[in-house]
Amino acid sequence: MNVRRIYPVKPTDVYLYATCLVDMFDPEAGLDAIALLEREGIRVHFVEKQTCCGQPAYTSGYEDEARQVATSQMALFPEPWPVVVLSGSCGGMMHHDYRRLFPGSAEVNAFCDRVFELTEFLVQVCRVRWHGVKAAKIVMHTSCSARREMQVHTTARALLGQLEQVELCEQDYESECCGFGGTFAVRHPHISKAMVEDKSRHLLATGAKVLVSADWGCLLNIKGSLAYQGQHLPALHLASFLLHHSEPEVTHG
Repeated sequence: MNVRRIYPVKPTDVYLYATCLVDMFDPEAGLDAIALLEREGIRVHFVEKQTCCGQPAYTSGYEDEARQVATSQMALFPEPWPVVVLSGSCGGMMHHDYRRLFPGSAEVNAFCDRVFELTEFLVQVCRVRWHGVKAAKIVMHTSCSARREMQVHTTARALLGQLEQVELCEQDYESECCGFGGTFAVRHPHISKAMVEDKSRHLLATGAKVLVSADWGCLLNIKGSLAYQGQHLPALHLASFLLHHSEPEVTHG
C-alpha cells in the first residue's frame, strides 16, 4: 500500500514507541533515542503499557488477533502527537498494515499518518544538522521492512553522512534479508540459518569495527549467528550510535 507522506512541522511533543525487542534486550537504546529527541528540543512521552505492535500475528495470518493488538496499542496514544518508532519493521506495521487491518477507517488512517520511524523523523521532520565527534568504521544493516515498506535506509544514511569522522563500509548484497523475518526464523530455521550466515560473512568482509542497525530483531539474529560461528562484531542500535557520535551544529544569528 503506497501512502503519500506529508511531513508536519517540528512538534513540541512526541510519543516514543520503543518496540518490545528494545524494551527486552536493549532499553539503553530507548533512552538514547529519547536523548536524541530531547536534544532537538522535543518533549518525549513514553507510555509504559505499550507492548507488541502486532506484526508477528499479522504476518502469520492471524488477522483477528492482530486487530486486537493494534486496537489496544492505538488507544495508548490519544494526543495528536507523532509516534516515533525505534524500528522500521514495527513502523511499517503501524504506518501501513494497520490500514489494511481496518480498511476505510478514518480514525485508524489518522493514527497511521502520525507514525514515523526514528531516522525518518529526525531527517524529514526535525531536519537535524549534526557534525561528528568520534571516529568510527561501521557497516549498517537495514531490515527488509525498513528498506521496502518505510524506505528509511535513505534517512539512516543521510544522518550517518553528516558525521565526517564516520566511515560507512559497503557490504556485498546489502539489500538481502538477514533471515530473521520474525516467525520465519522459527518456521524455517535451516533456511534462516543459511541466510544469516551469508549476511554475517558479507558484514565481516567489510572490515568494519561496528555493526549498526535500526532494527533489533535483525541485530539479535546476526549477533547470534556470529556468536555460534565464534566471530565477534560489536553491534549497536542506530539510536545509540548516533547519540554518542554526533552533536548538533551551532547556529549563530
